Amino acid sequence: MDFSLDLPTGPLAEAILSTVRASETPSVVNHSVRSFFFAQLLAAHEGCLQDAAYDRDLLFAATVLHDLGTGDLATGEARFEVEGADLAADLLREHRVAGADIDRVWEAIALHTSPGIAERRGLLAYLTRAGVGIDFGRNAEIVSGWEKRIHACYPRLAMARSLVDAIVQRAARSAAAGPRYSIGGELLRERRADGVTSLEFAAASSVWGE
Repeated sequence: MDFSLDLPTGPLAEAILSTVRASETPSVVNHSVRSFFFAQLLAAHEGCLQDAAYDRDLLFAATVLHDLGTGDLATGEARFEVEGADLAADLLREHRVAGADIDRVWEAIALHTSPGIAERRGLLAYLTRAGVGIDFGRNAEIVSGWEKRIHACYPRLAMARSLVDAIVQRAARSAAAGPRYSIGGELLRERRADGVTSLEFAAASSVWGE
C-alpha cells in the first residue's frame, strides 16, 4: 500500500482542519485525524481502495469532522452526532461539494455511534465508524506497523476523558441533545451517577490506553 501521513490538501481540506482546530480540543482533533489514517489502513486491508465508492477526500471530511458536534460551534439543540453532521454539511456546501456527496458525509457522521446501522449504509459510513473504532482499540491489529508513527504525530492527550467531557457538556444542554439510549444521553447519565463513564473505562483498558 502506498500509505503516508500526508493529509489531503486544497481549500476544502484546509477549511476542515481549520474548523476543527478552532472549535475542538487538541485531543479530539488528534483523535479525528488518527481515525482518518486508521480508516485508510482498514480500507487497504480489506481491498477497498479501488472500490468505486471509495473517496479519500470524502473519508477525510467524514472522519476529521465526525466529532464537530462536540466543539464550540455546536449549540446543544440536538444529538452531537446530528449537530456535527449538520455543521459538516454546511461547510461542504460552502465549498460547493456535490449534494450527493454531502449526504454521504452527513450520514457517515450522524451514524458513527450507531453499531449495526452504519455498517449497512455504504462504504463511507462503514469506514468512518470503523476508523473511529480502531482509535478506541477495536481491531487494532489491522494498523500494526503504522500505529506508533501515527500516535507520535497525533498523540492521544487523554482523548477519552476529553471527548466524554465535551459530549456530556453538550448533552446536558437540552433533552434533545441527550435523549435516553443515545450515546450522549447514556454518558451523561453515567457521569452523573458514577462520576466516570463506561467509555472511559473501556478506553483506559484498551490496547492504546486513554
